[in-house]
Amino acid sequence: MMLIDCPCCGPRDENEFHYGGQAGVPYPENPADLSDQEWAAYVFLRANPKGWFRERWFHTHGCRTWFAVERHTVTHEIRKAP
Repeated sequence: MMLIDCPCCGPRDENEFHYGGQAGVPYPENPADLSDQEWAAYVFLRANPKGWFRERWFHTHGCRTWFAVERHTVTHEIRKAP
C-alpha cells in the first residue's frame, strides 16, 4: 500500500487517486504541425528512471485536485515536489 499526501486532504490510500503521468512535460506549441511519429512520442514515450521521479496525481475520491509529487520508482516512497 502506498500513501499519497494530498495537499488539501492529507495522507490517503493510493486507491483514492488517479495517476496523471510524468509532471513537467510541456504541451507541444503547435500540435497540428507534428508528424504522427512525433505525436505518438509525445503521448506515449516517457522517462522511466530508477530513483526519484516527478509525477502528477489527481485526487479522484477526495478534493478532485491535481498536484505533483516525487516518487521513488524502486521503493515507492513519496515526498512533496519542490
